[in-house]
Amino acid sequence: MSNRPNLVYVFADQLRCFSCGYAGDPRAKTPNIDCLAAESVDLCNAVSGHPVCAPYRASLFTGKYTTSTGMVINEIRMNPDHRCIGHVLQEGGYETAYIGKWHLYANEWGNHYDPKNSYIPAGPDRLGFDGFFAAYNFHHEYYGEHAYYHLDSPEKIYAEGYEPDVQTDLAIGQLERLAAGDKPFALFLSIGTPHDPWTPDNVPSAYLRRFRDVDFELPPNYLPDNDPHADMWARLSEEERRELKDWMRVYYAMTANLDDNIGRIRTALDELGLADNTILVFTSDHGELFGAHGRRAKNIFYEEAVRVPFLIRWPGHTQAGTRCDACLNTVDIMPTLLDMMGLPIPDGVEGMSIARRVQGLPGPEPDFAWMMCTGATADFQDGCEWRAIRDKRYTYAIFQSDKSELLFDNIKDPYQMHNLIDRKEYAQIAAEFRRMLKGQLEKYKDVFPPCSYYKGRWVDENRLIQKTATLHTDLEL
Repeated sequence: MSNRPNLVYVFADQLRCFSCGYAGDPRAKTPNIDCLAAESVDLCNAVSGHPVCAPYRASLFTGKYTTSTGMVINEIRMNPDHRCIGHVLQEGGYETAYIGKWHLYANEWGNHYDPKNSYIPAGPDRLGFDGFFAAYNFHHEYYGEHAYYHLDSPEKIYAEGYEPDVQTDLAIGQLERLAAGDKPFALFLSIGTPHDPWTPDNVPSAYLRRFRDVDFELPPNYLPDNDPHADMWARLSEEERRELKDWMRVYYAMTANLDDNIGRIRTALDELGLADNTILVFTSDHGELFGAHGRRAKNIFYEEAVRVPFLIRWPGHTQAGTRCDACLNTVDIMPTLLDMMGLPIPDGVEGMSIARRVQGLPGPEPDFAWMMCTGATADFQDGCEWRAIRDKRYTYAIFQSDKSELLFDNIKDPYQMHNLIDRKEYAQIAAEFRRMLKGQLEKYKDVFPPCSYYKGRWVDENRLIQKTATLHTDLEL
């Protein structure tokens, strides 16, 4: 086995940082994640720069913002003309393995289970992950006929048992195979939980029983009315509002199962003698609101949606049990990992490596995270678009539709219940954030349009993203 470090990147779906025990949630039953936190550097200001499944993944693999990947909503197909982390890994002599949800290939809204959407064929659409590939585009039923994956054919291979457990079995099997080889490896494990549906039949009953006596309350910043900027996926019906506490119970049960599987991965790395030479990352693509600010789901700049766990362990190179407060954004993950692994960062990457900061050394870090929503979760629906700047203390955001602005002090007001934008004593701070946002818009040629702008310009009638070089050819609204 090479002395170059291996990489195991495990990411959950819709797990917010605040629902982990190490982050202070007394309801969480996450002893394995908490133990990993004690062994890791905790990137305590990590955010999802575009808190939706597909846009996050596009930024993760390319190191570019949504305004450069073109993945403006879910259920459109990624253009493979980017140089991605998978390409760099392969060219650097790494063997790759990818397991789980992909969510960058389907181009038909709602037709999730048709193999023409759920099977990602070998070749350029796998974005450089040319090794073992056991994946599907998108689904969130974890038992039965809709819990499956594909290998190198459209044939569906059904999960025998609970899908996250099966995915972890596959990952451990790959670790066993890769440990016997002589090449360094990078394994990505994309687990679908704790994404909804949060129904009792979508989680093992043994985990649900762990929470039968736990009291779940609505969040302190719960609002009884829907946010007027929310898309159809973020709005709550009256019936759904009555179900919020039951949803939370299933969500925490799913997270407890996820925790057990993280424990299994840690044990496998130890038993195979891989732990000391493996960079292990645990994170999530975005969070969940459960009624906070009058919303469910994600796709918003509030802390419950953007703050994600990000734990990174590399024995002998990172200091266990420490916190790094750098503003890690999704676009920064690719360059940081490649830098730590001694691999080249491709031209065109828009994020910044914070490898030295992760390793406890003086080094550069971003001044802030630039976050965005370019449209409704999976539809070209106008009215919910926003841009935001988040530094180590404040979040500033502006909506496209009505130009309403928000400013929060996340230290004094962690639930973001007090908008400071019109307070005179914060005028200078607000002006500085407006300046920073203007700089980002100009730097990345982002005209901050309504979502319908992208339809026909960036995404064709078949929901295929145009080539990168064509995305900014029309900059006038």
